[in-house]
Amino acid sequence: MQYLQLAAAVAVAAMLGCAKGEQAGQSADSTARNLTLAPTESTAAMKDVPEAGKAPAPGPEKAPEKAPPPPPAPAAPSSYTLSAGTGIAMTANDSITTRKAKAGDAFSATISADVKTSGGHVVIPAGSAVSGTIVHADPAPNPRSSGRLELSVTSVTIRGKSVAVDATVDSKDSVMQGRGVTGADAAKVGGGAAIGAIAGKLIGKNTTGALVGGALGAAAGGVAAERSRDIDVVLPKGANLHAKLNAPVTVAAH
Repeated sequence: MQYLQLAAAVAVAAMLGCAKGEQAGQSADSTARNLTLAPTESTAAMKDVPEAGKAPAPGPEKAPEKAPPPPPAPAAPSSYTLSAGTGIAMTANDSITTRKAKAGDAFSATISADVKTSGGHVVIPAGSAVSGTIVHADPAPNPRSSGRLELSVTSVTIRGKSVAVDATVDSKDSVMQGRGVTGADAAKVGGGAAIGAIAGKLIGKNTTGALVGGALGAAAGGVAAERSRDIDVVLPKGANLHAKLNAPVTVAAH
C-alpha cells in the first residue's frame, strides 16, 4: 500500500513538473518573439521624421563663407587738365578805361565761380587771383562808333602757386562814357568859329556881319565838336568778365 502511495506521488510530481516545463517553454517562446520584434520597433523609432509640432534637431552649423576682399581703390590722379574752350568767370579788381589804359598794361581780376573739369573736379577754385594784359584800349572817335577794349588772361594763382594760362576775355560788362567837348575835339572840326567869321564877313560885308557870322560859326563848331567828341570804353571795378581758354591748362592735384 505504501508502495502505491509513493508511486502516485511520483506521478503527480512528474505531472506538475511537465506542466511547469510547458509554462516555462511558453514564457521562453514569448520572450523570443519579443526579442525578434524589437529591432523593427527600434528602427521605426529612429526614423528622422520629426513628430508633429516639433522642430527637427539642429544639425552641425556651417562656417559662414568669407566675402571676397574689395578691389583696391584706384590711385588718385596727380593732376587735372582743363580743355581748350573751358569758360572762366571773373570780376574786375579795378576800373579800366580807354582814356588812360594802353596796350601792354596789366590788369587783375578774381575768379568768381569754381572752374571744373568735365568730370566735375574743381581745378581753379573761386577766389583765385587772375593776372592779365590789356591788348587794345581804343576810345570811340565819336558817339556813332564803338571803341575797343580787349583783354587777355596770362596766369592764375592756385593755392599760392602761379599757373600760366592762355585765355581771351570774350565778354565783359563795360559801358561807354563821353569825355565832353575839349579843345582837341574843337580842333577836329577845323575851327568852326573862324570859318563862321569869314563866311559872315563875305556875306554881310561889314563888321557886324563878321561878328554874327563868327557867333553862328562858333555855334556850328560847337555842335560839330559835340558830335565828334571821344567816347571811352569803361570797365567798372567789380564788373563781370568771361574768358575762354585758348589752350589746355594742367594743374597739380595738391
